[in-house]
Amino acid sequence: MRDDSTTGNAWDELPIRDELRGQSPYGAPQLDVPVRLNTNENPYPLPEALVDRIAERVREAARDLNRYPDRDAVELRTELARYLTRTAGHEVGPAGVWAANGSNEVLQQLLQTFGGPGRTAIGFEPSYSMHALIARGTGTGWLSGPRNEDFTIDVAAAREMIAEQRPDVVFITSPNNPTGTAVDARTVLDLYEAAQAAKPSMVVVDEAYGEFSHHPSLLPLIEGRPHLVLSRTMSKAFGAAGLRLGYLAADPAVVDAVQLVRLPYHLSSITQATALAALEHTDTLLGYVAQLKSERDRLVDELRALGFQVTESDANFVQFGRFADSRTAWQRILDQGVLVRDNGVPGWLRVSAGTPAENDAFLDAARTLVTENAKKEHEA
Repeated sequence: MRDDSTTGNAWDELPIRDELRGQSPYGAPQLDVPVRLNTNENPYPLPEALVDRIAERVREAARDLNRYPDRDAVELRTELARYLTRTAGHEVGPAGVWAANGSNEVLQQLLQTFGGPGRTAIGFEPSYSMHALIARGTGTGWLSGPRNEDFTIDVAAAREMIAEQRPDVVFITSPNNPTGTAVDARTVLDLYEAAQAAKPSMVVVDEAYGEFSHHPSLLPLIEGRPHLVLSRTMSKAFGAAGLRLGYLAADPAVVDAVQLVRLPYHLSSITQATALAALEHTDTLLGYVAQLKSERDRLVDELRALGFQVTESDANFVQFGRFADSRTAWQRILDQGVLVRDNGVPGWLRVSAGTPAENDAFLDAARTLVTENAKKEHEA
């Protein structure tokens, strides 16, 4: 987070672009507390067999570090295509897959290619805040689209807005961060049709949390739709947030176009080697996903039993409330050694699904919060 007390004046004196003034870098507080459930990380360390395999692959790659890496990451894209074909219900070839340093770089490359000065992108907020930040960083205008009270996309209003504003890029996040809300295929198709009638525009489905969803992947929708892109990451389901590996699936023409803006040799040999090792252990890692889905559902059930409102979640986190003062509620949970996310949605907080022990600690904190609130109401 930006510290205005030390850097604000210096920033004001720099000739930065107008659309960046007053903005803050993306980030979440990293506090030294016993339980951290604020960043949607996978809480399970990589299994030792995978750690050993990473070491082997990295050792092999290290022998050629005097040479540039494979700039097209052909082996990695081939294995990512196999993974998607096996798990997401649609056959994809390596020509339709692209990889970069985290899904954020994938999104940045898409906006560099299809957005930019004089162009606009639309997202349906509250949603992943990096969509708007990357848009501004690439000089792309940003439009905030409508959601319903239950955080689903207001399709009729969204179609109307797309028709009026004619954006160049449309972001659809499923499951949505920070709410956890999934988007059905019919909604994606409705918005895709509206976008094509208006411009036509690129439609980007951000499925960073797709493996945690109750619903099948939206990947099959890319068939016959050359302006539809699906974005994924290895940070969540693969428990590899420190790896920084994201990827997209789309028509091969999109992959070719994105390469116009990619930096030379953008994926290091070490990154490619580590990602390939992780893909060898897909079944084990997806077993952890199954555990996290079970824990997420337990959080939903127990929070509702305590009287909280909980948004339907298809991700590895849960949005809960409602609070008259979410910041105070956040602090009272933190006082009990548990860090959750004040996600900027008025009246709501977000908790990531952790290990059973971590979730127990959070639920104990939530029970204490309910007890304290009841006592205050009684005294009042």
